Amino acid sequence: MLLAEVASVSREVSGTSARLGKVAALASALGAADPDEAPIVVAYLSGELPQRQIGVGWASLRAAPAPAGAASLTVAQVDAAFTVIGAVAGKGSAAERKRLVAELFGAATEDEQYFLVRLLSGELRQGALDGVMTDAVAKASGVPVAEVRRAVMLSGSLPRAARAALAGGSAALAEFGLQVGHPLKPMLAASEPTIEEALAKIGGEAAVEWKLDGIRIQAHISDGEVRLFTRTLDDITARLPEVVAALRRLPAASAVFDGELIALRPDGRPLPFQDTAARAATETGTAVSLSVFLFDVLHLNGTDLLDRADADRRAGLAAVVSPDMLMPRLVTGDAGRASAFFADAIAHGHEGVVVKALDAPYAAGRRGAAWIKVKPRHTLDLVVLAVEWGHGRRQGWLSNLHLGARDPETGGWVMLGKTFKGLTDELLTWQTQRLQELEDHRDDWTVYVRPELVVEIAFDGVQRSPRYPGGVALRFARVIRYREDKPAAEADTIDAVRALAAD
Repeated sequence: MLLAEVASVSREVSGTSARLGKVAALASALGAADPDEAPIVVAYLSGELPQRQIGVGWASLRAAPAPAGAASLTVAQVDAAFTVIGAVAGKGSAAERKRLVAELFGAATEDEQYFLVRLLSGELRQGALDGVMTDAVAKASGVPVAEVRRAVMLSGSLPRAARAALAGGSAALAEFGLQVGHPLKPMLAASEPTIEEALAKIGGEAAVEWKLDGIRIQAHISDGEVRLFTRTLDDITARLPEVVAALRRLPAASAVFDGELIALRPDGRPLPFQDTAARAATETGTAVSLSVFLFDVLHLNGTDLLDRADADRRAGLAAVVSPDMLMPRLVTGDAGRASAFFADAIAHGHEGVVVKALDAPYAAGRRGAAWIKVKPRHTLDLVVLAVEWGHGRRQGWLSNLHLGARDPETGGWVMLGKTFKGLTDELLTWQTQRLQELEDHRDDWTVYVRPELVVEIAFDGVQRSPRYPGGVALRFARVIRYREDKPAAEADTIDAVRALAAD
């Protein structure tokens, strides 16, 4: 299959708002692909690389050569080129990667170059999310979507399930099963603003557990061997010997646990998230050690527990895990007791709670109504410093906001990061007009504006960041509303933001 065909489908999906239309376009592309090409096509149209990261940044992409006049690149050739680029290391690696990128782009047409830029920059947001792509795989292969979904759950890979479905149909999908040592995508939680609303959505009695701001971990144990996987299914076993040692002591011949790793102070309160992330990021680590909190078990001593109720899985977990490694949990249907438990989690320095349906199975890789997270919402009033043009469905709109806090010492502005989250079509339309009215200057990607427009931003936390001049950045920032009633002089200060980072 030519890359040009994939780029064409990407454009079609971007321009289609209806889910069924997206599914039909994607299914048509998958039906035209060879089974060996299907995993690559699925990954590309989902905005991902099979190689995950290949070390290519904006600098390499901005300097693309003139496009080719005719399409000749196949998806297999592009995939092979990405593998070679990702393997470049050592002295002169940056220059060599840049040369290889230029070589690849020189063989691509204008449409293909545009597609590759968005793919490599992470800007390929066209609505081909996992759910839509799963439906497309089912449609292209002629098998029930539930079979594809279960294969994805058990394999942890939509591209791998797609290859099986397109090559062998239901029979090939039936061969997928839980394998200790092979990670699954984690179950995800929906959100509600209050404990009362979360309990109402669950209905009746529910489990309420602490939600930590740590590293999600999936631990696989088999005959004394422990392997640790992140939520993105990366194997980080070698980096965390203290975690491996703690799990190896558990009385389980085979198990798959879901849990969280977090760096704690001596008083039990969490250190900043960066300390946890830094410890998990390198084999040498730091002086900080990570504590283990387990909250679910998917397999135990030869028995798969995925389809068991949450209450049954928790009983199995508690039978083999010591209390100090169990995530704190309360079972209740009383909003008052649940709220007190929530307040206690916050008082201990944690993010909030997760409310869980006691009768729910483990839905790997899915975000349903069986788990609901509740967190206190932090907001700041910040000023828009610049805004980038959107891609895909947001083509033609000003989308990605550059956010700044007020510096009371200089009277200037300190950038804290960017966000395009939380913007409705109505807000996108409004801000595209309003921000151009405030334009100071622009380049090909960005419109820089006079710092006059205040926007209320919700976020999950503040972290240290060398990327921005203030040394801090917001985590998971999203737009709540614009505050045209508020002058920029009343925006929150960088000192206030830094104080939140120090809490």
